[in-house]
Amino acid sequence: MAPLMVCPLPSDLRGSGDEGQPLAAPLDSVLSEQLEAHRAQQLLRVRHILEGPQQVTPLIDGQRYLAFCSNDYLGLANHPEVIAAAQRAAREYGVGSGASSLVTGHSRAHRALEQELAAFTGREAALVFSTGYMANLGAITALVGWGTSIFEDRLNHASLLDAGVLSRARLHRYRHADAEHLGQLLERRQARRSLVVTDALFSMDGDLAPLPDLIKVVQCYGCPLMVDDAHGLGVVGASGRGTLEHFRLTADLVPVLVGTFGKAFGTFGAFVAGSQPLIDTMVQRSRSYIYTTALPAAIAEATRASLKLVQNESWRREHLYQLVMRFRDGAKRLHLPVKDSRSPIQPVILGTAEAALKVSAQLKSRGIFVSAIRPPTVPMGSARLRITFSAGHQFEDVDRLLDALSDILR
Repeated sequence: MAPLMVCPLPSDLRGSGDEGQPLAAPLDSVLSEQLEAHRAQQLLRVRHILEGPQQVTPLIDGQRYLAFCSNDYLGLANHPEVIAAAQRAAREYGVGSGASSLVTGHSRAHRALEQELAAFTGREAALVFSTGYMANLGAITALVGWGTSIFEDRLNHASLLDAGVLSRARLHRYRHADAEHLGQLLERRQARRSLVVTDALFSMDGDLAPLPDLIKVVQCYGCPLMVDDAHGLGVVGASGRGTLEHFRLTADLVPVLVGTFGKAFGTFGAFVAGSQPLIDTMVQRSRSYIYTTALPAAIAEATRASLKLVQNESWRREHLYQLVMRFRDGAKRLHLPVKDSRSPIQPVILGTAEAALKVSAQLKSRGIFVSAIRPPTVPMGSARLRITFSAGHQFEDVDRLLDALSDILR
């Protein structure tokens, strides 16, 4: 057996001399330079500490704020019935699921939730994933691969775009919400099998995908359509069944539907819904489902409770949209730079990262918490405040926010 070769340590990486300590590793030096560059461009991300439950007046970093940046659109994350369901299930099932779903992690709670989600979305079956990221990754990589093509909206969520890259299919990105451009790309495709993927309600701009127009295009070219309705389910549609309900589209027109629990449902996790053959395929081929620990049963039971509230308490959606219209009317009157969105997501476009951070800080000084969203999450030149509303907000909260923005931006 040949002796192990030992490379001599370069002189510039040896001890610094008297103290006999090695200099910083090259990796740390490179990473530190990159972090400093982010800081100089006002793009460095920081984490804040939430102390207590998610609500419209959370305790963050030791201070109470009026917050407008949560995805808890219906105010269910701290609902007593949802909490009680999780507590009961934790006593019955314990805390951790202990294994993947295909070993011993799939409980009665998961099965019941999947059946109820299938009924809620009008599908034959559903499959629960640990996160929305994993649901999108699992669905796309199970459906396309080498020799196929995938077509995605340019502003799709990062999980959809990452899944397109990791699937090894040829990825094409059409202009945002542009069905005509999608048709042009499909006309030139070479792969025999393709998949078209879009968000339903876009998380940064708050606009809806033109699903009826997209469906006409995919039907013309014989491509299945996958829709991620993470921000629409529970919020959009008369009964909260999402963007398909809003457009009065039947389930067969969108064979692959993805939804998450961490937004309107107020819990955690995600699901894919569709035909029984689709879900059976996910179980066999979705690596992000097969090779991960199952969602805790307590979370599944909490989500079952929130699903009932979504269906039975329509006043939450009604109040939410009254809040949105009050804000939009005020923003128009004050000439605030708000994008054209009728959803709970109301972006105020400020342009530069520096401007967005400055306004966010000024709001914080007034006891209002709204995060600054900067590149690469959004395109360069479109840094913004991503204002989101919850059914837990009151009209006076909206007025307080409008008054603060008016003073700051004036």
